[in-house]
Amino acid sequence: MLNKVILMGRLVCDPERKYIGDRKVANFTLAVDRGRKNANGEREADFIDCAAWGSSAEFVQKWFAKGMMAIVVGRIQTRHWEDRNGNKRVSVGVQVDEITFGETKKARAGARGDDLVYERPPVDPDALGADDFTALEDDSDVPF
Repeated sequence: MLNKVILMGRLVCDPERKYIGDRKVANFTLAVDRGRKNANGEREADFIDCAAWGSSAEFVQKWFAKGMMAIVVGRIQTRHWEDRNGNKRVSVGVQVDEITFGETKKARAGARGDDLVYERPPVDPDALGADDFTALEDDSDVPF
């Protein structure tokens, strides 16, 4: 059997960090565009609840905020429970195995609403080793 999902969407709100026992968990919701417009010509999205655990939870809490684009790889998990009135309920969410940025640093800065611009410091060619690497002129497409 295979249970794997890959999603790309924007965080609806800042991640919520909790502890369940001694384990860290970061809960967040992704708004995932359906890729087409409805009959009224409006774009639609699905809102997917996600949970990242352990070091992934720390990463999410430190680097992600409301409005940022994220790529999530994980598995779908259902949970059956009973509410206060005795009604049986089911919730469906994604248990995050991997998460990464879905846009550049510059775009992420804009999503947070600040004017922070990331600039690479100038490279001194004399300080480099004998052709250890080649410096990039424009790193705006690098996603980290």
